[in-house]
Amino acid sequence: MIASLVLALALQGGLAGRVAAAPDGEVRFSFATRAGVCGNGRNVISFECDDGSCGRHRMSFGNYNDDEEVGCPCEPGPARVALQKRGGQITRVRTYVGGAWRSAGDARLTDLGAVPAITAARYLLDLAARSPGDAGHDAVFPAVLADSVTPWPDLLRLARSTAVPRQTQRSAVFWLGQAAGEAATRGLTELVDDSSVELAVKESAVFALSQLRRDEGVPALIRIARTHASPSVRKKALFWLGQSDDPRALALFEEILTRR
Repeated sequence: MIASLVLALALQGGLAGRVAAAPDGEVRFSFATRAGVCGNGRNVISFECDDGSCGRHRMSFGNYNDDEEVGCPCEPGPARVALQKRGGQITRVRTYVGGAWRSAGDARLTDLGAVPAITAARYLLDLAARSPGDAGHDAVFPAVLADSVTPWPDLLRLARSTAVPRQTQRSAVFWLGQAAGEAATRGLTELVDDSSVELAVKESAVFALSQLRRDEGVPALIRIARTHASPSVRKKALFWLGQSDDPRALALFEEILTRR
């Protein structure tokens, strides 16, 4: 365990150093994606995919028409990340899944090739934590695509950090909500209850709870709707419970309405 951690840190340091040494322009690298992630190599990335069938989560970038593709327009990786570097700083992060880089003879293009997924995720999460601009917000997304990585502890730290822009915080909250399971649910409810977290971030956490699979966030939303100190947060929880069609939510509405 210790040896693998030391190796991962060494690899990450190498990637950060290679990016830092690259000239201004575009810096590219790729890495393996976790199971269920696929993309069309251009402007669509889907989640929970299985045997060529896309899951319920799909993200599209730019112009995309479902009629343009038949079935699931997906390849299961790799994730391809393009960093825009200007004045020695990363100013933009673009992410693709599947496909291949277009050949380019641009001297301002540096291709670092394939890197270990854990190395890529660590670099991207560190970039999200230290970048004051859009690059930090955009770096969160590719980090959660990485194979064999458990990102939610880092996402929780980003969501709680007052040193990063609000957009980066909210991106971390959103992807924390996609990390299904008890651990993610616990992290989101801790954010809602934390008095040091801004109201907008709390409301983002409530939304993230509403997006958990198999209605895993419903019990937490019910507790928030019943007990949270902020009327705004309670109202958000009730709104998303109303979208759930869960009988537990209906029981709560009946309880609230009949006690008036």
